[in-house]
Amino acid sequence: MAEAAFHNPPEATLRELLRAVRNIAVVGLSPRENRPSYRVAAALQEAGYRIIPVRPAVAQILGETCWPSLEDVPDPIDLVDVFRAPQYVDGIVDSCLRLGLPALWLQDGVINPAAALRAQQAGMQVVMDRCTWRDYASLLAGRD
Repeated sequence: MAEAAFHNPPEATLRELLRAVRNIAVVGLSPRENRPSYRVAAALQEAGYRIIPVRPAVAQILGETCWPSLEDVPDPIDLVDVFRAPQYVDGIVDSCLRLGLPALWLQDGVINPAAALRAQQAGMQVVMDRCTWRDYASLLAGRD
């Protein structure tokens, strides 16, 4: 029997996900303006999404309170957007599953097929090795 492989959802599903999402927990959001995580989160915030920074030892980023972990976030989370190295994704998936979160997005270069497949098989919508902002810009911007 062939082992299951992870596949990203089709573009229509990505479009639906980006339309439905309001609160995005950004795991690994950097306070440094020159970092990709900051630029992507700032652009998503400008587009109307609520950004929830998940970063220990930082008080605030983009005008939002930072939380040390997903478990500490007191507000609803529609999407977890990950800017961490692939070896940290297993733990992030564990947190998402414990919290019953609906969707996980692993940014460009964040590739962990086994963890992505585990989250997908548990019922989460999962996107891997794609950029939320780039997909927002190409799939939704100017189309609403």
